Amino acid sequence: MKAIVSIGGKQHLVTEKETLLVDRLPDGTKELSLDALMTLDGDKSTIGAPFVKGVKVAATVLEPEVKGDKIRVIRYESKKRVNKQNGHRQQYSRIQISSIK
Repeated sequence: MKAIVSIGGKQHLVTEKETLLVDRLPDGTKELSLDALMTLDGDKSTIGAPFVKGVKVAATVLEPEVKGDKIRVIRYESKKRVNKQNGHRQQYSRIQISSIK
């Protein structure tokens, strides 16, 4: 069984025992209980309005803080000797989907 859940404003297609990176969760979060927006079971699919009734997705936080790849941003103006460099490194949380009930 698969389900589509919304975590941090983004939608993820998840299955049981799957590990995924989501935007960093608040400190102290160990367990998550998420509502399913849609479920897929073989050829049968159920779409919620806005959530599917009776379906909960349980997840556990494996690592509360994981850093993503560094992104370099360069602004350059030709013929003026102007350049500015910025860097960004997104913070994520690693979660594992325990069950879809």
